[in-house]
Amino acid sequence: MDNNRDGKRIAFLLLIFLFGMIKVTSAEIWVSVKGNDRNEGTKAAPKATLAGALRQARELRRVKNESVKGSIYIYLQGGTYSLTEPVFIHPEDSGTKESPTIIQSAKGENVVLSGGVSLSGWKKAGHVSGLPSVAKGKVWVTEVPDFNGRMADFRQLWINGKKAVRARNVADFKQMDRIVSNEVENEVLWVPARSVKSIMSARHAELVLHEMWAVANLRIKSIKVQGDSAGIRFHSPESRIQFEHPWPRPMLGKGVNSAFYLTNAIELLDQPGEWYYDYVTSKLYYYPREGENMKNVSAVVPMLETLVQVEGSIDRPVTNVCFEGINFNYATWMRPSEKGHVPIQAGMYLLDAYTLNPKQLRDDHNHPLDNQGWIGRPPAAVQVIGASNIAFANCSFEHLGSCGLDFVEAAQQVSVEGSLFRDIAGNGLQTGKFADPSFETHLPYDPADSRELCTDQLIANNYFTDVTNEDWGCVAICAGFVRDVTIQHNEISQVSYTGISLGWGWTQTVNCMRNNKVIANNIHHYAIHMHDVAGIYTLSAQPKSVIAENYVHHIVLSPYAHDPDHWFYLYTDEGSSFFEVRDNWCDAEKFLKNANGPGNVWTNNGPMVSDSIRARAGLQPEYRYLLKK
Repeated sequence: MDNNRDGKRIAFLLLIFLFGMIKVTSAEIWVSVKGNDRNEGTKAAPKATLAGALRQARELRRVKNESVKGSIYIYLQGGTYSLTEPVFIHPEDSGTKESPTIIQSAKGENVVLSGGVSLSGWKKAGHVSGLPSVAKGKVWVTEVPDFNGRMADFRQLWINGKKAVRARNVADFKQMDRIVSNEVENEVLWVPARSVKSIMSARHAELVLHEMWAVANLRIKSIKVQGDSAGIRFHSPESRIQFEHPWPRPMLGKGVNSAFYLTNAIELLDQPGEWYYDYVTSKLYYYPREGENMKNVSAVVPMLETLVQVEGSIDRPVTNVCFEGINFNYATWMRPSEKGHVPIQAGMYLLDAYTLNPKQLRDDHNHPLDNQGWIGRPPAAVQVIGASNIAFANCSFEHLGSCGLDFVEAAQQVSVEGSLFRDIAGNGLQTGKFADPSFETHLPYDPADSRELCTDQLIANNYFTDVTNEDWGCVAICAGFVRDVTIQHNEISQVSYTGISLGWGWTQTVNCMRNNKVIANNIHHYAIHMHDVAGIYTLSAQPKSVIAENYVHHIVLSPYAHDPDHWFYLYTDEGSSFFEVRDNWCDAEKFLKNANGPGNVWTNNGPMVSDSIRARAGLQPEYRYLLKK
């Protein structure tokens, strides 16, 4: 099954990955952190920025310079390229099949495109109002400079490359308190009063609420204590969305009340490795871990949400561009600080949602729908819209505050291979439509113009680990309405929720999805925080789609899940139809087929599957260096 590639796909891969065979008469543009964009772009006189090199390449193509007949190579020499805005790649930057544009690191050198800012000038904090007594005399402070003419704001901090913890009221999530009640009519969440005692005067505190298969970030507006309980109100728009949306919802009763924690207040800064940023004064406070010398630490805060934007249209796509050996590091996501974050699933956030009463019967199968929702999409460090023949090879996506790589729409003939996705707050990789503000999220998506689709994509031999580490309801690989997508030989570990999620819409109505394949992936140590979960999860009708020869094992089991037994190795959820599910090695035959449609065929899944399946799953030998990277 792995090698069953059609002629079109084979031709594309040969084009993308055998560029080295067509370097005759190719142009070279060099970039260095010590360069100048007024330079000629030679190795001896390099450009300073990728944007400057792209402009030179664009001009070479515009005037039909002889040097570009083979291809254009943009070589980035080693170093960190700090960005003040995303690098924008236009349709005019397109290569051709005969002359692609290759953006790559110089041989043997480490190249970082960074949206972060390094901080220095740390000093011991003096008296800090609200600081817990246990932290007094141990906390350091520095002033965060304006970024690109505006006051800086961010939601992450890295010290010596290790993510620090935004100050919170629990050192271990097993210590989380549970809500008392949920007063929907008045939009009040009741919690134990002891939980909020220390933050009664905090101005910008947040509550992170565990809700079945997602977590909500809610900005606290006010707190009122009554006896041993405290009623919390939240800012808008998340207050309205949180109390009106039905799924996922806070749990109450039978000893499974939803867990929560508090964050973003100086009063919670009481553990080594924690930080708090006072936006009003631009002061950043940090409680060092053992062995950290604040006089010489590397401290980085992210300022950009997106580092690279590849954007064309269905009529004028960006074509024939390859990234190779580039590290995309340090990005944030500010919507949770500005408008809260109430997801429906897989990190997709609700703009509006409410219960339908009576329920709506939809599609040809009278499938009941009890709610409606309109969603937004979290940003990614690298976003691709309206593009074809795009490749990412041997890249890394690390230290990111939302998603790593996103093929938003109209991204066709795409390849992502040999890349590392690590230390990411949300989804590792997103692809395909999940709906948008004008499209209700439960509707089957099937555009009249198939060029709108994300199709003919290969996601293979990548390593995803420690992704979803803030937005626990996210996944490693998140594919929405996609067609002809192959996800194979990836290794996925240390994720809060599901490993691979394929499909969207919760409907068995025929839509654009078909011919998708999830083959020979190694998925383990998932479900760290959430249940209603599986190593591989599907939604909606996807004719001629296959889930085969995967190795799914070592589920973690969340200690605060809403239903301790609601976890699975494979999970075909609402509307899943016309799947072939076969020869998947799992620790046990624990599967769920929930409200499935017709045409699914399950064959030989569980611990009885041949051990050869386990041996072949995951990264192929030539890519296992990623595990040591």
